[in-house]
Amino acid sequence: MQKTGPTLDNALSAGDGRYAIVAARWHAELMDALITGASEALSSRGAKESQIDVLRVPGSFELPLACDQAAQSGKYVAVIALGVVIQGETPHHDYINMSVAQGLMQAGQKSGIPILFGVLTCHTMEQALDRAGGKVGNKGEEAALAAIEMVNLLRTITGN
Repeated sequence: MQKTGPTLDNALSAGDGRYAIVAARWHAELMDALITGASEALSSRGAKESQIDVLRVPGSFELPLACDQAAQSGKYVAVIALGVVIQGETPHHDYINMSVAQGLMQAGQKSGIPILFGVLTCHTMEQALDRAGGKVGNKGEEAALAAIEMVNLLRTITGN
């Protein structure tokens, strides 16, 4: 029987490459928790502090451009995009979420560098708290572990 759900080989290492964590400033408490989760996940897989750069942007809408530039810089083996968008009374969140998701996907495809989506797209603050270290886990950590997995996978594919 095939196993479903994510699996991560515990032997995977962050290696000696550098990782960019590009993080929005909105919802500072939640963002701090996501950044901590991502940084700790990278460190737990062998990344040194000097291999992790945290780059801040005003909000989630600015993530695609900053991530694209980080990926194209040649400095990073992966880029982790972190943000929080909480539904309000208008459809504003729909436009932000769709634009960010498409922009990050396009930036990763264009650069060939893994760009991971660690953006919380929640209906309520409670849902966001649950996903930023609460009862549902930490999406920053999950994005960082996915970054390590993608870097290792691409190294296997390309032989680098």
